[in-house]
Amino acid sequence: MSKPIVAIVGRPNVGKSTLFNRIFGERLAITADEPGTTRDRIFANVEWDKRAFFLVDTAGLETRQQEQMAKAIRRQVDIAIQDADVIVFVTDAETGQTGADLDVADILRKSGKQVVLAVNKADSLRRELNVAEFYRFGLGDPIPTSALHNEGIGAILDRVVALLPEEAEAEEETEDLRLAIVGRPNVGKSSLLNALIGEERSVVSDVPGTTRDTIDTVAEIRGQKVRLLDTAGIRRRGKIEQGVEQFSLLRALRAIDRADIALLLLDTAELGSAQDTHIGGFVLDAGKGLVLVVNKWDLAKGLDISKEEVEAFLRPLFKFAPYTPIVYTSALRAEGLRQLVDTAFEVHQQRNLRIEDEDLMRIVLRAAGEHLPGIVGGRRRLNIFEARQVGVNPPTFVFQVNDPKLVHFSYERYLENRLRAMYAFTGTPLKFIYRRRGEK
Repeated sequence: MSKPIVAIVGRPNVGKSTLFNRIFGERLAITADEPGTTRDRIFANVEWDKRAFFLVDTAGLETRQQEQMAKAIRRQVDIAIQDADVIVFVTDAETGQTGADLDVADILRKSGKQVVLAVNKADSLRRELNVAEFYRFGLGDPIPTSALHNEGIGAILDRVVALLPEEAEAEEETEDLRLAIVGRPNVGKSSLLNALIGEERSVVSDVPGTTRDTIDTVAEIRGQKVRLLDTAGIRRRGKIEQGVEQFSLLRALRAIDRADIALLLLDTAELGSAQDTHIGGFVLDAGKGLVLVVNKWDLAKGLDISKEEVEAFLRPLFKFAPYTPIVYTSALRAEGLRQLVDTAFEVHQQRNLRIEDEDLMRIVLRAAGEHLPGIVGGRRRLNIFEARQVGVNPPTFVFQVNDPKLVHFSYERYLENRLRAMYAFTGTPLKFIYRRRGEK
């Protein structure tokens, strides 16, 4: 089951991005006192009270003309109504309700969507008194909030979680493998889907962004049932158009969330954009397998490039995932598909690999003996008492240690490299969990 979406909407300069940053705990969205600072929808994985969801900060509206502004706000809210499960409507206690606020409230009230009304900047007695006027919106009790001063955030999240759709029982998995086909627009994702299943199931066009929604196709490949998820192209940040394109990004992320492995398509004629590495980061952050697919390889001869040159170019870009395989295809000519399928199945096998406890401890103890963890604070050193693999897809390991705070990221990377030296774990990230000795 994919995570629900919670969208933050409201007119410019009410503090949407500040609220987003406060909830997520990091300054991912650019904030300023100037309206229209947030250029695109920024998203984050959030968990509150054991419920996980995608949080979306809606795009800033840059127009200064009231008529255009009203249309832009309406478009923003319409998209949120279409795709979000819960909408956090942010207003401003300092300026009070405006005509734009009333219009948004009317749209939301008629939509039947679950709405949380947050009155931001309620950080003084006078402003708190202004909160009462927002009852007229008919959207339930307004929540006085100060995102800047971290007040009222818990109340907002409590209300959001209470309104999220009930978690459905996990459906019985009928597929042996789930593959998400992801990448920038116009790199050949739909063409690859069609080539893999041998029929026209997805619209293929040279116009970027043709596929707006995730398209699921179940096919039997080499005797195994495979679910293929073709996704909308993910544009690089700052270039995501306001409108349908922005929530297409969320659909792609939800497809990644549902998949076991993501096939990240790269364009032979336009390799190595920053957005390619961003998408790769999305995949690994979700704990999914990753295969780099250099598509349109039929153009390589005309471009006078070799596989060795491409690999030498891509490896530094994807240095955060050196274990990721690279495959070369031409979806248009149905070339390289055998190797792609072989690689996807291999990554899937590696994601389900288990290491016996004794073998794992032998590797960890030998690694610690050859390279002791550093001393922290001049007196304390990390001690690893036990290591066990507790899960697969992705491979997940729990380490019993004297103090999890003593684990440095560089030592975790060292342990991971030692594990991969014995077991490749091709194409899949590893998940390490550290617990104090005796803690369950």
